[in-house]
Amino acid sequence: MSTKGTALVTGASSGIGATYADRLARRGYDLILVARNQDRLEEAAARLRAETGVKVDVLPADLSVQADVETVERRLRADAAITLLVNNAGLGPKGGSLDSDIAYQDTMIAVNVTAVNRLAIAATDAFAAKGAGTVVNVASVVALIPEMFSATYVGTKAFVLALTQSLQAETAKAGKAVKFQAVLPGLTRTEIFERVGRSFDDMDPNMVMEVGEMVEAALAGLDQGELVTIPSLPNPAEFDALNQARYALGPNLSRNHAADRYKAG
Repeated sequence: MSTKGTALVTGASSGIGATYADRLARRGYDLILVARNQDRLEEAAARLRAETGVKVDVLPADLSVQADVETVERRLRADAAITLLVNNAGLGPKGGSLDSDIAYQDTMIAVNVTAVNRLAIAATDAFAAKGAGTVVNVASVVALIPEMFSATYVGTKAFVLALTQSLQAETAKAGKAVKFQAVLPGLTRTEIFERVGRSFDDMDPNMVMEVGEMVEAALAGLDQGELVTIPSLPNPAEFDALNQARYALGPNLSRNHAADRYKAG
């Protein structure tokens, strides 16, 4: 067993998840790789074992399928070696939400919300019980700019951000030693756009980050103790200001009377 324990990474067969697996293996974590494509998982596992010497297990699962999510959940709850969950698996939009394939939207919600929630809760319960562990949830910057992207996808990523913030507050209040991070990438060069018929060739190259740089920045943010990491944000004070403005709303969000502007003359 690695001295750092085992990291379970979802969506680990390509893109951000595969890059997390590579970087975590090089940091000394053993791995459990989760994705639908078993052949690609096996290939990745063999390469990482050969290159890094860590232990790598594969756990094929389609996280749009409830039974498969429950299989991963059971592993998280039962495997005491797991010290880190990277909740990365997700589906991107095929376009706008209107006049779209509603069945695909449901599948997106199942992967991006239902599975993320179930696995995050399972890991948090397990880590809280043993007194240590880290949950990394991969969201997106669109959680902060909902007007600029497809509605259902934005909603799923806003959920991931809020889930992470709330879990951190809840566990801290209960005195549980669990660490959390929400990662909010911008456009990142992975297969996710190709899978939904898009191309990075149509996008401003100044807005597209290479996946290795993105993951390394996210891990640096984790090392620095950030709850929310936005890899491309030059000045973190801007996000701090957003949070301070949000906190300032707190005293007036629930009161015993409506605001004066809503009262009839």
